[in-house]
Amino acid sequence: MRTISFCVCLSLFMACNTKKQADLIIHNALIYTVDSAFSTAQAVAVKDGKIIAVGKDDELLNTYESKNIVDAKGNTIYPGFIDAHAHFLAYGQSLFAVDLFGSTSFDEVIERVQKFTSGHPNEPWIMGRGWDQNKFPGKQFPNNEKLNKLFPNTPVVLERVDGHALLVNDKALQLANIKPGQTLTGGTIETINGKLTGILIDNAERLMYEVMPPPSKDDYAKWLTAAQQNCFAQGLTTITDCGLSYKDIDVIDTLQQQGKLNMRLYILLSDAKENYDHYLKRGPYKTDKLFVHGFKVYADGALGSRGACLLQPYSDRKGWSGFLLSSKAHYDSVAQLLAGTDFQMCTHAIGDSGNRVMLMVYNKYLKGKNDKRWRIEHAQIINPEDFALFGKASIIPSVQPTHATSDMYWAADRLGKERLKGGYAYKQLLQQNGWIPLGTDFPVEDISPFKTFLAAVFRVDAKGYPVGGFQMENALSREETMRGMTIWAAKADFLENEVGSIEIGKKADFIMLDKDLMKVPWNEVLQTKVLATYSGGNKVFGN
Repeated sequence: MRTISFCVCLSLFMACNTKKQADLIIHNALIYTVDSAFSTAQAVAVKDGKIIAVGKDDELLNTYESKNIVDAKGNTIYPGFIDAHAHFLAYGQSLFAVDLFGSTSFDEVIERVQKFTSGHPNEPWIMGRGWDQNKFPGKQFPNNEKLNKLFPNTPVVLERVDGHALLVNDKALQLANIKPGQTLTGGTIETINGKLTGILIDNAERLMYEVMPPPSKDDYAKWLTAAQQNCFAQGLTTITDCGLSYKDIDVIDTLQQQGKLNMRLYILLSDAKENYDHYLKRGPYKTDKLFVHGFKVYADGALGSRGACLLQPYSDRKGWSGFLLSSKAHYDSVAQLLAGTDFQMCTHAIGDSGNRVMLMVYNKYLKGKNDKRWRIEHAQIINPEDFALFGKASIIPSVQPTHATSDMYWAADRLGKERLKGGYAYKQLLQQNGWIPLGTDFPVEDISPFKTFLAAVFRVDAKGYPVGGFQMENALSREETMRGMTIWAAKADFLENEVGSIEIGKKADFIMLDKDLMKVPWNEVLQTKVLATYSGGNKVFGN
């Protein structure tokens, strides 16, 4: 009898103390789940790449066991940041070109090009990105005279910070067969006194890109893995890459399938016939880490290069209102084509005229409230009469808060104070549908999501300018901003059931920070460090 009683007790004891297995348990944390209630927790458990439990420390530690238990030591955990509008491939490419970001004069641009070429003497093409004439004395476009003298036999292509203008030397112009007096729709080939200056704006850039050598598979791998490393270090776990070709996507898919690329990517195809031909008959394409589900269209150019299409002329250029990059008939035809598919239509629109044109086209085909989630990328300058057109047809404004704090130094020169009131109006745009996705547009801006948070909540740049914030009536709250960087960005990509919050059943994409963004003062936001980044439960950054 004693033996039987002992066995029964032992069995009961073991049954009561059998814990469920997890691949990862993190406890002693302040976890912002970013669920519908914006609730907090202390611990999270992961198995097979997904979240299986979220709750209090004692509850999880008494229920689950794991060989990988992490004490967060009171640090904060958020869902992995999601950039709702970026250029992941282009960013990777820029890491291996001349870095011109932050140049304060054209002489500095030249110096950087010379320094780069001294370390890369055999490059067949000299590529660079990041110059901005608004940071130069006089704020005028440069010309290519110095480049011609320094590099008479090597083509040089230097992209403006926003990607909407190039400065190229005469050798590059010759290879592209670009001549003075040449014209095209939606672009400008600049000349002075009948001579090419080397400045190509918007669609004129295509003339150059068409003659440049295509990248190799090794180039892609080099660019994408470097971009991924930097993004994981910033706490980014999903990126929306805006405007790729089907050939780019094929390479990305292969690298992901081979396990060489782990970043989750939501991809918008560029507005080109071959992309429609390739994907419309197949439909959206989805894997665990890749979702091809939309098309990126361009309504106009950028405000900084005066290519944004305005309803009234620029305040600093008499008689000039910018231009649309295609005919209105083209936008109508694309909308009509995509309205009958599952693909999103996502259109770059900066100026108030560009936005109005696209909002009218969208409303024509969406016909009221819907869940197609067609997007206006940037939605930068909106006429007061047009805000309601977003909500009327459930059109999603996809915005980048750091554009406001970058452009605020000169935007009033372009627009005048009254028209500027409808610019970078994130709070007004949020109110149209009750949610708004946030991104950076990197490499146009820095990849840092912390700069996004600072610009959205406090409306200041990294220098803390301006004191009191820029147009604070359109600042977002901390909670709105965090949702915009996580669950709302996921929703803009039709991924809200998979990522964007720390909830049971979702992919275990989350980050650990050394500061609490919900509480830190503005001047500590950019001091926040990413301690660890997890993608699918695997640590992809951190010690």
